[in-house]
Amino acid sequence: MGVHFTDLTTNILVTIMTIVMVFFMPMVDRIISKKLGISLDDSLSDNPDADHLLHIRKLILIGIFILYLLVVGYVTFFSRSASNSYLIHISFFQDLLNSVDIEYGLFGFLKNLFTQGPMVALSHVRIVNFDDFSQVYLNVMMFVPMGYLLPYVFDFFRKKIRLRVTFTSFLLSLLIENLQLITKLGFYDTDDLISNTLGGFIGANLYIMFAYVLTHPNFRKQLRDKLKWSFKAKKKAMYPFVSQSHVQRVTLLGSDKEAILDFYQNKLGLLLLSSFTFDEDTFYLFDYNDTQIEFRCHDSYTNVHPQNVIIACNNSQNLKKRLEEFDIPTSDYRNDPYTNLRTFVIFAPENVTITVIEE
Repeated sequence: MGVHFTDLTTNILVTIMTIVMVFFMPMVDRIISKKLGISLDDSLSDNPDADHLLHIRKLILIGIFILYLLVVGYVTFFSRSASNSYLIHISFFQDLLNSVDIEYGLFGFLKNLFTQGPMVALSHVRIVNFDDFSQVYLNVMMFVPMGYLLPYVFDFFRKKIRLRVTFTSFLLSLLIENLQLITKLGFYDTDDLISNTLGGFIGANLYIMFAYVLTHPNFRKQLRDKLKWSFKAKKKAMYPFVSQSHVQRVTLLGSDKEAILDFYQNKLGLLLLSSFTFDEDTFYLFDYNDTQIEFRCHDSYTNVHPQNVIIACNNSQNLKKRLEEFDIPTSDYRNDPYTNLRTFVIFAPENVTITVIEE
């Protein structure tokens, strides 16, 4: 990125901005949301206008993110004048190595870090060039808000958060470096790519440690329960395959073949993967985002017990509105008794209910 504001004041301002964002923004967010009666952890809100208020909150967060992008744009482009030539600096970790003196070398530092702890390792490091150190520090800190705000503002980045945020930070940094090279407003520097990507990774972890924990009060308990389960389940049969497997198919019973096809294929728009008849039974296999719903139809399956399919959705509000636009009956919102997450029900033929749970 090539930030040239190397004075102490700039370092302090960037640090204060990051501290305010990391520590105070989620606290204020939680306090205001609690007073307004809106839930930030996908459970049912007390305020009947919660959806509207959450939409306003989302717009405010997007505004904060745009303001941050404008600051980055000013620092990286508009605060400097164009040079006469294209400048490229390809030398990994050169700025960091020029700025510090590590008593036992880089490998010695890593050895002390993992064997004796960070305090002992850092005690053998001296800053010998403040300008270069400030350059590295600012390039890291400028992208900490990027890694912090991406998952805070956009649901997409809350899944596989470290991978998605870090990769996006790298791509945005790469875009900035190339634009600086093309416009001659700075120079292409591989060290800046590394520093920016590291800043995004740090920001993602700060979001997990502070923002997510503050806005999801049950997170610590859920984490403790999962750690206890993980410790006890390691010697059980399925544990080694938990991350390598998922539920593939659910099977339902029915009798009205035309109603089933009309609802799942024509109204919901699921993909009919296969259908066949065997021994007086008709089978339908529908696909929904790599999860298969199988129907076994026979004239005698007219008094089956209530059947339920549960799907997760990270935008259930818009899904519910769209279902209503297609005249598909749904229930009011309620809280899931197991997870306290917000849910509603789609009423389907053959005594089937499809429960949509906020993800």
